[in-house]
Amino acid sequence: MQLTGVFAPIPTPFDAAGALDLARLRAALPRWVDSPLTGLVVLGTNGEAGLLTDDEAACVIEAARGAIPRGRLLVAGTARESTAHAIAAARQAASLGADAVLVRTPCFFKGLMTGDAFERHYTAVADASPVPVLLYNFTAATGVNLLPDVAGRLALHPNIVGMKESGSDIAQIADLVASVPEGFSVLAGSASTFFAALCAGVTGGVLALASLVPDPCVRLFQLVRDGQYEQARVLQRRLLPLARLISTGYGVPGLKAALMLAGVDAGFPRLPLVPAPDAATSAIRAALHSFEDAFV
Repeated sequence: MQLTGVFAPIPTPFDAAGALDLARLRAALPRWVDSPLTGLVVLGTNGEAGLLTDDEAACVIEAARGAIPRGRLLVAGTARESTAHAIAAARQAASLGADAVLVRTPCFFKGLMTGDAFERHYTAVADASPVPVLLYNFTAATGVNLLPDVAGRLALHPNIVGMKESGSDIAQIADLVASVPEGFSVLAGSASTFFAALCAGVTGGVLALASLVPDPCVRLFQLVRDGQYEQARVLQRRLLPLARLISTGYGVPGLKAALMLAGVDAGFPRLPLVPAPDAATSAIRAALHSFEDAFV
């Protein structure tokens, strides 16, 4: 499995009381299915995966697979702190129709999460998973770093097919691309630096911004692939303010507020997260003006 193009890590809707809202999820899914995205990611960071029970996670995967046709890639986040639990989550996701699993680095015992620990964890998960595994590094959120040399060794495992790198350190991304074998997919996780990451050799992106404005994100990928770098650079500058608002600015609550403004009801965040403040909504509304043609 080689993963190229743009994937959207879609949010998980909750109602105002914090209950999982599958009706909202099913109503929102067609918007992403009908877009030019390569595939969708459920239960990632933007899906508030750490706030769901295992039973709720299963319901989300099942609902998503029911709306996403076979042949369109569905990736499910199955990160867990224990290796045994991560294996169980990967097996469950596969049984519910996920095409691949995205496994964030364990991070609770930060000081003990060495390269050797990551190799043990991911090798065991990949050995047991019925579907391909993607590594997931998000140092800003976890406080641990899956370094390129470790990823390069893990990339030799036949069931580890790619990696999402959510950092914005282009030097590390370039090192990662150089460290993995041909055919291994490196996916950028930051829309703010997507153009630079593409120039460094990534095969695509898993971008929160793509769940809001999928067409421009896919367009940026295509422009770089076609060698139209100046047009891509201009589009990256246009995307940057909105990307910052819904990632480093206001996070998941900001993304849900932005989607509501764009006509997609992604529900409420779950405690301890709270809805974005009025100031965020105003800033996001202003940033969305230049993308009104993206909402149909």
